[in-house]
Amino acid sequence: MLRPARERAFWPFLLPALIAYTALFVAPSVFGFWVSLNAWAGPGAEMTWRGLDNYLALLRNEAFRQSFANTFVMAFAGGALVFGFTFLSMVVLRHIKGRAFIRSVVFLPVIISVIAVGAAIGFLLNPDGAVNTVLGWLGIDPQPWLGPDMVFRCIIGGLVWSSTGFYVALMMSAADSIPAHVYEDAVIAGATKWEQFRHITLPLTWDVFAVAAVLWVVNSLKIFEIVLAFTTGGTPGSPPVQARTVAVQQYYAINPGGAPELGKAAAMGIVVLVVTAVLIALTRRITRRERVELS
Repeated sequence: MLRPARERAFWPFLLPALIAYTALFVAPSVFGFWVSLNAWAGPGAEMTWRGLDNYLALLRNEAFRQSFANTFVMAFAGGALVFGFTFLSMVVLRHIKGRAFIRSVVFLPVIISVIAVGAAIGFLLNPDGAVNTVLGWLGIDPQPWLGPDMVFRCIIGGLVWSSTGFYVALMMSAADSIPAHVYEDAVIAGATKWEQFRHITLPLTWDVFAVAAVLWVVNSLKIFEIVLAFTTGGTPGSPPVQARTVAVQQYYAINPGGAPELGKAAAMGIVVLVVTAVLIALTRRITRRERVELS
């Protein structure tokens, strides 16, 4: 008898949030899918039905294919580097003095605007920047860091530098909750630092790592600002195709210098949405394991 009463009391609290979420997120997403099936230049212009032609056009578009591949490389290669440095930090920072200060320094790039980070590194790496100047002093020929063949690697490096601090702070907050006596017992048993990390730190922080992995997947598939800042901060013009992500390519579909192609831009957004959902499901599946607790 109490259950229906509880359910009736539940809806008045849930309904306002449900209405707001539907109006602000679900409805725009449905409209975006509808736009992706049409040719549309924006408000005031007429929509023309195209069906799946916008999606087929993306498959034939070399710039989109390149940006799609770049996005995946950034997600997987960048993620491997970010979590590699994060795990290394978890091993090192537990055993050195001044680790609180070091963690603050590592976290500092996260506070700085991504646009500022990209622009600053872009100025450092431009043909007349500080890096090439130092190389000239050492008798080494200047390198085309922001050239089409190298700029994407530099962007990944800047992204890893600016993002790692967040994941270090997240994982270290979980590692700090592990009692010290667990490590003391492991040291007495003769465990090395690597064995302590493998058998103690990683299992007891795995739940946080699973959440961090999902956060990285979501964030890495919508990278936008750092690419623009990197390629326009030190050199004029738009980002070369070799450096673009899907988000950047979507931006140029909306602002191509001519009539906006909102249908194609919406189709890119739907593709990224589907890929993100699939990767999140795979990430949750791969990182799923039984919870480890201290007895």
